[in-house]
Amino acid sequence: MKNKLRNKLINIRKNNYLEIDKNHISKIFKDLKDKYKKTKVIGGYIPINHEFDCIKLLKYLEKKNYIICLPVIKKNYNMDFYKFTFKDPFKINKLGIIEPFNFPKKLVPDLIFVPLVGYDKNLNRLGYGGGFYDRYFEKNKNIKKIIKIGLAFSFQKTKKIPSNKFDIKIDRIVTEKKI
Repeated sequence: MKNKLRNKLINIRKNNYLEIDKNHISKIFKDLKDKYKKTKVIGGYIPINHEFDCIKLLKYLEKKNYIICLPVIKKNYNMDFYKFTFKDPFKINKLGIIEPFNFPKKLVPDLIFVPLVGYDKNLNRLGYGGGFYDRYFEKNKNIKKIIKIGLAFSFQKTKKIPSNKFDIKIDRIVTEKKI
């Protein structure tokens, strides 16, 4: 059931992809600054497959002196986040995902932007099915409360995302229309 929905939503996203404008990026930043004052370390991602592109947002946050980190895929479907600047080199991992080339410092972000394949009104998310983010949030839940913000397009919303005990909800969703 999840695979069928996932394939449908990926296809919809591919056919309806939108660029996020600079005004919206600054609105997202203002919202983050107002709501999450103690946030210093931001986890992001480099988009693939027509995902919501958060690169402009991460660059903007880096200029505002936030520490940026990106995920690096590890063995057994695990991942960790590593400090990154946009001056640092990238590499492409075995799954075709862009990651930092060097891993200078492992960090647990205060806030993570999570790419979404789909979402529902109950803050359930659908990813690619590997469970990387769910495992990461579970592994770090006793270290700190990570704010999980899903980034998606409004057309990725669906009536209900099937979920199980391993699926971890996100805290907020940001789309091109709504923060």
